[in-house]
Amino acid sequence: MVEDHKHEESILEKIVEKIHGHGDSSSLSDSDDDKKSTSSSSSSFKSKIYRLFGREKPVHKVLGGGKPADIFLWRNKKVSGGVLGAVTASWVLFELFEYHLLAFLCHFAIFALAALFLWSNACTFIHKASPHIPEVHIPEDPVLQLVSGLRIEINRGLTVLRNIASGKDIKKFILVIAGLWALSIIGSCYNFLTLFYTATVLLFTIPVLYEKYEDKVDAFGEKAMKEIKKQYAVLDEKVLSKVLSKIPRGALNKKKD
Repeated sequence: MVEDHKHEESILEKIVEKIHGHGDSSSLSDSDDDKKSTSSSSSSFKSKIYRLFGREKPVHKVLGGGKPADIFLWRNKKVSGGVLGAVTASWVLFELFEYHLLAFLCHFAIFALAALFLWSNACTFIHKASPHIPEVHIPEDPVLQLVSGLRIEINRGLTVLRNIASGKDIKKFILVIAGLWALSIIGSCYNFLTLFYTATVLLFTIPVLYEKYEDKVDAFGEKAMKEIKKQYAVLDEKVLSKVLSKIPRGALNKKKD
């Protein structure tokens, strides 16, 4: 009798353990499902967050990544400060002091060659080794990559201009004309060197500030884009649609045929 009672107790214990084990596995699966649902909801929430200009990549990737992006985002403050300081010194030298670029290059070459020439001859008189002047040459691969990149961008721009000039999209035509007109006004007020320096300063300030205050800027940009779309819809309804309705399309279709 005692053995039968122990056998029954062991069977009951096994049944209880199985029940608890099933409960734990179900609770684990429930917790996994909860984690998956929360992660999917958080990922969908992140995907719904508005980013300025439809940006999907980080600012560092948008700027091309690598060392140039590190310089623009002030990852190395000494290098970034040195580059910005050199550009500022060049602008002050050529714009404020009105020093011409060709004269500067010639004077710099005269000073460098005279200093090296005197140093080399002085070393022979004092019986010291002459200074080692390194060989400077321009590598071929970076130049070819730069030219290839410029060629691709120029061809892309020419394709866009061709599509606009063909009369297929009047809205884009008006936007491009307005942009070029605004750029011509800015160019008439400032020379090329000042525009280049201004663009460089903006490139060294706007990305790093945007990266720091990204969420606030994106929220403000979302509101601004909604307002711009609203005003553009009004303009499209009152002006552009009427202009498009007056343009004869039959002649263009006959030419295409």
